[in-house]
Amino acid sequence: MIDNIGCEKLSEAGNKTEQIKESASNIVPTIRSYFRILKLAKKPTREEFMTIAKVAAVGILAIGILGFLFYVLMDVFPQMII
Repeated sequence: MIDNIGCEKLSEAGNKTEQIKESASNIVPTIRSYFRILKLAKKPTREEFMTIAKVAAVGILAIGILGFLFYVLMDVFPQMII
């Protein structure tokens, strides 16, 4: 019984060691792919940046308007009916 417990712990430790080695070997290709993407990236021009900023602002405004409309429909409108 004691030997079985000891063997189980050793096999668990061996499995963990293999998992660590496997994850460590996956780190290098992942980092290489990150650097490859960073090499392809470029700083946006002022025009590109302004376009992205405008689209983001319109999206934020649209979500805000929808939220306000839901608030009015769920809070103020039912009180007007009663």
